[in-house]
Amino acid sequence: MILPPKVLLPRLRVVAALLVSAMAAACSGEYSTLDPAGLEADRVAILFWVMLAGAVAIWIFVIVLCRSVVVRVPGENAERQARRLILWGGAVFPGVVVTVLVVFGVGMMPDLRRPADGPTIAVSGERFWWRIAYDVEGGPGVVRNLPAGGVSSANEIWLPVGRRTEILLSSPDVIHSFWIPAIAGKMDAIPGRVTRLVVEPTRTGVFAGACAEYCGDTHAQMRLRAVVVPEEEYAAHVAAQAEPAAVTEGKGPELFLRSGCGACHTVRGTPADGRVGPDLTHVGGRSTLAAAILPMSVETLADFIRSPAHLKPGVEMPAFGMLPEEEIEIIAEWLGSLE
Repeated sequence: MILPPKVLLPRLRVVAALLVSAMAAACSGEYSTLDPAGLEADRVAILFWVMLAGAVAIWIFVIVLCRSVVVRVPGENAERQARRLILWGGAVFPGVVVTVLVVFGVGMMPDLRRPADGPTIAVSGERFWWRIAYDVEGGPGVVRNLPAGGVSSANEIWLPVGRRTEILLSSPDVIHSFWIPAIAGKMDAIPGRVTRLVVEPTRTGVFAGACAEYCGDTHAQMRLRAVVVPEEEYAAHVAAQAEPAAVTEGKGPELFLRSGCGACHTVRGTPADGRVGPDLTHVGGRSTLAAAILPMSVETLADFIRSPAHLKPGVEMPAFGMLPEEEIEIIAEWLGSLE
């Protein structure tokens, strides 16, 4: 049943208003792709709006044709007009619009594929967190499927604004997908391979990232933070991250080692040199805990030590709730001081 224009047009206006409201709401938010802070994200946003304009043009054209068919009285040349309508309205016009959109999209690629001129950062997606190494060498020598060397960190990646930074991605377990929506498109981290993503942040700030490929029961809680700063501040941060832990003696590190935490975690400057879990050398200086799902504080550190699975189901770290409460608090306070 075809609705008359007096009924159809008001309904179309309501649908259009709802679509505009939904798109306006999607333009902001920490995971929005329409509030770009990077070159690639900016091009993707432009391409989205251009393709949306093309789709709307085709949609309006089809609606106008449908309305004209409904109200038009058939004449002697109705069959000839119908064929002409199908040819120009159903084939030529959409074909021209789609061709223009394809040419426009392909024309963006050379600018996005320019080589990196900034630092190289290795990122390993692991269940369910991100291992990060700054200023790695791109040559041979692989540690956990990534180039050897570099300054270790986890779950918080710092980037210099205005520089094209190359990110080397891999994984020791399953496929993950590295994605910071405001800065660039997603790229898979594949076991046994190193994939490359070049990002160019265009403004400073803190931006949310996530794993965009289902990787297990805690996939939704595998997040990260991207901190974009001026180049001088980035260099100072990497230099600070390369230093040993701020506090390497006392009750805190003693209990940390005695409890077996050093078998999984590294704290440079102490005998703890585990490679299973995140590097904790400067864990207190990070803004979040547990792959960016919790705010960093001594209290959340203590809660995570007691029972990590209650805060992040599926995490591989065992619970240490059997330790005396005083020891848990001492370890948490020491870790919180490692800035």
